[in-house]
Amino acid sequence: MALLAKSGLRAAGVSRKSSVTCRAQVSRPTWYPGATPPQHLDGSMLGDYGFDPLRLGTNSDNLKWYREGELTNGRWAMAAVAGILFTDLVGLPKFWLAGAEDYPIDNKVLLAIEVVVMAILEGKRYEGYKKTGESGFLNSFPFDPMGMRNDDMRLKEIKNGRLAMLAFIGFCSQAAVRGLGP
Repeated sequence: MALLAKSGLRAAGVSRKSSVTCRAQVSRPTWYPGATPPQHLDGSMLGDYGFDPLRLGTNSDNLKWYREGELTNGRWAMAAVAGILFTDLVGLPKFWLAGAEDYPIDNKVLLAIEVVVMAILEGKRYEGYKKTGESGFLNSFPFDPMGMRNDDMRLKEIKNGRLAMLAFIGFCSQAAVRGLGP
């Protein structure tokens, strides 16, 4: 309008009425734009984007344990995705066929070894979590041999773990439906 007034032209039928639409803004990032996070997820936890469709976090006593579970599963998924991509890159058998391969050690013996080792490691991890509130490895809680434990690195670990879990589901889905690897 100001340009029209300066140029001497007249705008016919132009109204100065305008409408303003206001939306309540969430003061923190959410898992999708405009989402309203549940009351029990107040943004105090690192990586909290208000996503809890099963409402598992309503019990605040278990919420920290669930976070440790998310981190553990994310770490395993990151290792699995890297391993799957590596085996695919170098031409080793597909990951979904690994159980059908012949190995120098019998599969039953491998399974027994895995059960014993994982029982010991998981027992130590749970014991350490009960003492310190964070998981670790054997008697090191939290496990941080390189001194990289800060909020920025923790957030990156959470985000990359979530991404790796989705990637692993994608790899498995593609293998089941199409019989193809990544």
